[in-house]
Amino acid sequence: MSALDIAATGMLAQQHNVEVTSNNLANMNTTGFKRQRAEFQDLIYQDLVRVGSTSSDAGTIVPSGIQLGVGVKLSAVYRIMQQGNIASTGNTYDVAIQGKGLLAVELPNGDTAYTRAGSLQLSPEGQIVTTDGYPVQPGITVPQDAIGVTINSSGEVLASIAGQIVPTNVGQLSLVSFANEGGLDAMGDNLFLETAASGAAIEGTPGQDGFGTILQGYVETSNVNSVEEITNLITAQRAYEMLAKVIQTSDEMSATTSQLS
Repeated sequence: MSALDIAATGMLAQQHNVEVTSNNLANMNTTGFKRQRAEFQDLIYQDLVRVGSTSSDAGTIVPSGIQLGVGVKLSAVYRIMQQGNIASTGNTYDVAIQGKGLLAVELPNGDTAYTRAGSLQLSPEGQIVTTDGYPVQPGITVPQDAIGVTINSSGEVLASIAGQIVPTNVGQLSLVSFANEGGLDAMGDNLFLETAASGAAIEGTPGQDGFGTILQGYVETSNVNSVEEITNLITAQRAYEMLAKVIQTSDEMSATTSQLS
């Protein structure tokens, strides 16, 4: 019975759905995390009577035909880049991006990664880095004798030096955008890599040309909605249970047929 195979594909699809939802819930408190959504497609159909075929010598046309589906498949798991909430941290070097854009980060191998997680700190050399010590691009170094640092909405890093009235501009944070941010490759550690699907990186200044602005002392929280995710989890669980019931029913029908023979 094809119902067994159909139900099996459905159970596998719902298993993937639960895995995606579980990952969203696990990252509820991950800074800059973007939730994901599983998308499904129906599988190829079996044509017992092809729609549009002729049903008689007079040229009459079958209006609907007979098509039987063979199940479902996981077609995509896409990332929703919706803005998360803004949370105050009190840390001088934490920055939240309000609007479009990502920070560029230099990896140890020289590659460039991108992130929305603005939990930044200083390296022993005074360079602004991520929590893993990766330098934020372009490289910005805060003087050792700075008594205060201000990062304005345009991304300018201004250091107050003892004995100087006017703060010194020590660098400019830039933002990067992509034509398709959902096409970025997540590598973990709140980092993304450019891909052919995302398009080439477009660099800009915060607050200009459609880019978001910088908010010092804050971070962007995860955009996971716990109520929505729990609802999705329950829906997937119920669908899984119903598909299991289909398998049980199909097995009982097969057993009945065997007894008749």
